[in-house]
Amino acid sequence: MDRNDLSPAELRVWQAFPKGAFVDFRPDGDQEGAQNAVQNAAQGADWGPERTVRAEVLRSLLLNGPLEDGEIPSLDVAGARITGTLDLSHGSVDHAIKLTACYFENTPVVYASRLRQLHLSRSVLPGLAAATVQVEGMLKLSDCRFHGYVRLGGARIEGALFLNRAEVVPPDSEWPAIRLGHAAIGDNLYAPGLRVHGEVLLTGASVAGSVTFDDARLRHPGRAALDAQTVTVGNDFHMRRVRTEGWVGLRGARITGRLDLSYAHLSNPDGTALRAGSSTIGELWLRKGPLIEGTLNLRRAQIDVLFLEPEVVPDQVYFSGLTYTTLTPHEPAERRLPMLDRDQDGYLPHNYEQLSAAYLRVGDDHAARAVQLAKLRRHRRTLPRYGRVWGLLQEVTVGYGFRPMFAAAWLLSLFAIGSAAFAVHHPSPLKPEEAPDFDPAFFTLDLLLPVISFGQEGAFDPTGWQQALAYTLVISGWLLATTVFAGITRTVSRQ
Repeated sequence: MDRNDLSPAELRVWQAFPKGAFVDFRPDGDQEGAQNAVQNAAQGADWGPERTVRAEVLRSLLLNGPLEDGEIPSLDVAGARITGTLDLSHGSVDHAIKLTACYFENTPVVYASRLRQLHLSRSVLPGLAAATVQVEGMLKLSDCRFHGYVRLGGARIEGALFLNRAEVVPPDSEWPAIRLGHAAIGDNLYAPGLRVHGEVLLTGASVAGSVTFDDARLRHPGRAALDAQTVTVGNDFHMRRVRTEGWVGLRGARITGRLDLSYAHLSNPDGTALRAGSSTIGELWLRKGPLIEGTLNLRRAQIDVLFLEPEVVPDQVYFSGLTYTTLTPHEPAERRLPMLDRDQDGYLPHNYEQLSAAYLRVGDDHAARAVQLAKLRRHRRTLPRYGRVWGLLQEVTVGYGFRPMFAAAWLLSLFAIGSAAFAVHHPSPLKPEEAPDFDPAFFTLDLLLPVISFGQEGAFDPTGWQQALAYTLVISGWLLATTVFAGITRTVSRQ
């Protein structure tokens, strides 16, 4: 490009490039804060020629700019109005690109290009077309304001990706507002305070470090606010104090560290608020936040530490196949059991076994027994009528084997009633000359105990109301003996 065709502003940039010198067109220079810089950049359409640089000039510099021996060239400009389209698609740029607090007239295009470093922080842009871009260093989009789509699908970023406090407001919701599907990030994805009106797509992405969405606001009502299915995160995934309108999808995700949703407000009232089925997560924290507005889906998830507060759990959940090693904070079983009753898949024994095992691991045998008892009660409601009657009998007599003292109390009560009743009026002997002396206590025991015999039952013949009482004792004895045996068998099998 002929230097005689350059404007004074463009000549400043051209002369600074070989030495990597910084060119600042802002009246206030670096003294303005990030928010002020963005607000000022939003007025970039009104900037005059003294702050205007053509995109073709920048492209010429980056691809074939002048060099000086002993100097490291770079494009480092702030506060410029960039007209035209900066198109570096399929190009290879060996110099750092820093265009901060700038106003872009058109969307920069770096599709399938190879860059050393790209820094667009605090700029205002119509969008960014950077699918399959390769960045050897960092990609910084901090405090940027996008009025269109940010396309980074399939990008390869060896350093970190910064989207902290960025705002993305596309004209419609036809496409994801931020597309990072199948991108590979060698360091962290750092996006606290991100504001997005539309979908953030992270499907199939890989992040070697941590993902941070703390204090982010993701708004896409009724649709995907964050779709991160099959994402792989080498460290933690932070979403503290995040607010979402729309569903958050983490199905099949692999998060080595912690998925932290502390103080998060998840809202999708007419559907699923959080989908994390079939995921593998080191720690999942759902704590200190309001009630999830929508369904919580953790089907077939594998979690080492599940930090789940009952106050956060919504009315509809899917816990089928959920496995976890540790459940915290420690809560009474009465606080945890209602969560299992809300499972939309119905009665699932596995859910109760998982909860009972979690209590056993921390030595709370009482809570574990309460969970097992609740499991049998829930199962009873799924049985036909005769099964429900039999189950109810086992509960009131021996507490399904978890409360064996119930049977002892019933037996003692019936023994006392029978002994008193038969002591008042002795039944007549069947063979007076052969009958032993009548003993009301052992006669009652003969009726109650179906196997043991003391020789009293076969020698005497109660009549009238005593006969009805005898039949009641015999039937009760058989039922109690059967339920006691079933309870003992269940207790031994648990041991």
